[in-house]
Amino acid sequence: MKESFKVCFCCVRSFKVKTSEPPQEIKKLFDDYSGDSRMSVDEMLRFVIQVQGEKYADTNYVKDIFHRLKHHGVFHPRGIHLEGFYRYLLSDFNSPLPPSGEVWQDMNEPLSHYFLYTGHNSYLTGNQLNSRSSTEPIVKALRSGVRVIELDLWPSSSGKEAEVRHGGTLTSREDLQKCLDAVKENAFEVSEYPVVLTLEDHLPPDLQKKVAKMVSKTFGETLFQCTDEYKESFPSPEALKNKILISTKPPKEYLQTQVSQSATTDESVKAKKVADAEELIQDEDEETVSVEYRDLISIHAGNRKGGLKNCLNGDPNRVIRLSMSEQWLETLAKNRGPDLVKFTQRNILRIFPKTTRFDSSNYDPLVGWIHGAQMVAFNMQSHGRLLWMMQGMFKANGGCGYVKKPDVLLSNGHGGENFDPSSKSLKIKTILKVKIYNGEGWNLDFPQDYFDRYSPPDFYARIGIAGIPLDTTSYRTETDTDEWFPVWDKEFEFALRVPELALLCITVKDYDSNTQNDFAGQTCLPLSEIRPGIRAVRLYDRAGEVLKHARLLVRFVLEPR
Repeated sequence: MKESFKVCFCCVRSFKVKTSEPPQEIKKLFDDYSGDSRMSVDEMLRFVIQVQGEKYADTNYVKDIFHRLKHHGVFHPRGIHLEGFYRYLLSDFNSPLPPSGEVWQDMNEPLSHYFLYTGHNSYLTGNQLNSRSSTEPIVKALRSGVRVIELDLWPSSSGKEAEVRHGGTLTSREDLQKCLDAVKENAFEVSEYPVVLTLEDHLPPDLQKKVAKMVSKTFGETLFQCTDEYKESFPSPEALKNKILISTKPPKEYLQTQVSQSATTDESVKAKKVADAEELIQDEDEETVSVEYRDLISIHAGNRKGGLKNCLNGDPNRVIRLSMSEQWLETLAKNRGPDLVKFTQRNILRIFPKTTRFDSSNYDPLVGWIHGAQMVAFNMQSHGRLLWMMQGMFKANGGCGYVKKPDVLLSNGHGGENFDPSSKSLKIKTILKVKIYNGEGWNLDFPQDYFDRYSPPDFYARIGIAGIPLDTTSYRTETDTDEWFPVWDKEFEFALRVPELALLCITVKDYDSNTQNDFAGQTCLPLSEIRPGIRAVRLYDRAGEVLKHARLLVRFVLEPR
C-alpha cells in the first residue's frame, strides 16, 4: 500500500505505508511464553505475573483480557496469536496506571497531609486582564477532578451586592449565585471527596454577612461547619466526603489585611482604621456575625505577618491556610526549604501565580510540591507543559483530586531534621529503566498532511523526569523519518533519589528542519503509580484531552537500590 503527497501541479511523491508491527523483543516474549503459535490462558497468566508484575492476577483476570480481545477480531478459543498478544499490549486495559477511579491511598489523615487539585481564578475563561468571567470553567474544572475552586468577590457598582470578578481589570462580571450553584451541581460528579471554596473577598462587613447567608442557603447540609475539635488539626478527606468547605479570612484578619495594604505609612492612622473597621463589625448583631460568617469558615486563611522572616512560624494551638505568591515561594525555597516542609506538616500552604502572568500562564508546580505545599493554584484555562504536569500529578489515586504526600514530607529524619529538597547528599533509591519501542495511531487522529505537507511525519520522543532538582533530567530518541508508525527501540535510565515526588513526562513531536517542530502528543505520569512491565501509554493533546488512537508501547522496570 502506498501513500501519495501532491508536491505541485504535475508531481506526486509516493511512500510505502507500513503497518504497526510487534517489535522483535515482543515477538521473542510471545515465543517464550506460548506454544504452538498460540498463547493459552495459563501461559498468558504466567506472562502477566512474571513480566507485567501483576502478582494478584488469576485465570479470571486473563479470561477477561481474552474476552475484550474478541472485539478486535484477534481471538481464538484455544488462545491468542501474536497479533492478539500485540493488540493486548497496546490496549487501553494495559495502562501503566491502576484502573481509573480506584482510590487506594489512606484517606483518613488530616487535609494537610495531601496535595489538593487547586484552581486559580476559577471563573476566568482566558487571560487575567479582559477575558470573560463565567460558570463554564468552574464546571469544567470540577468535572476534571479539581477540588479547590477560587472566587474573587467584590462589591457591585451599586455597593449593595457582591459579584465575582477580577478586581482592577477589564474582565467581565459574573453573578455570585450562579457560581455557587455551579459548584453545588458539579462538586461531586467525578469525586466524592471534599471541595474547598476559597473566597478571596474584598467586601465590607455588611456584604460579607450577605454572602454568608447565600452560601449557607445554597449548600445547606453539604456545607461543613468546623468545630473546636479541628482547631489544632484539620479533618480528613474521608471524614469530609461530599462536603463543601469555605476557606477565607475571618473578619478581623480581613480588616488587618485591608489596612496593611493601604498606602499610608503612619501607624497611628492605620490603628485608627482598624479601630473604625472593628467598630463596624461590633455594630452588627454579634451572634449573627458569628454564625453567618465567622463560623462559616472551616479553613482559616491567615496573614503573612512578619514578612518572609516570620511567616512560617505557625501557631502551635491553631492550624491555618497561608497563601503566598510563586516569588515568595522561590525565595523561601532557596533559603528556608526545610522550614517550608515543617510548616506544611500541620498547616496548609497555598501558592498562587505572580500578578504579571496576564496571559494566564503557570509556574513550575514541583517547587511547591517538593516543599509540601498542598494547594498549588493553577490557571486551568491555560495550556502547556506545566499544566500537563499538574494534570499528571492528579491522575494518581484514582483521579479523586487528593494525593497523599509521601512520608519524606511528613516525618523528620533521625536527627529531627526536616527534608531538604535541595540537598546534594540525597542517596539514590530507585533506578527507573524506560524502553520506548514504538508508537501508532497518529494516522487516525490527524489528517494526512497535518505534520508534513509533502511526506509522512518524522517523529521523535522526548522523555524526562520532573522532580527534585537532582532527579530532574530528560533525553530524546532519534528521529524516525517519513513514518506514521515510528520505531525507536530505545532504553533510557534514570537514577532517582525521591521517586515518590517524581513525574515521568513524555512528549512526541514531528521534526522539521526549517520550521518549529510540530506537537504530536504528550503524557505525564506519577512515578509512584506506574506499574512495571510492557504498557500502552495513551497520549494527550495540548489541552490535556486524550487522543483517541495515538499511543506508545513502553516497558517500565523499577529497580530499588
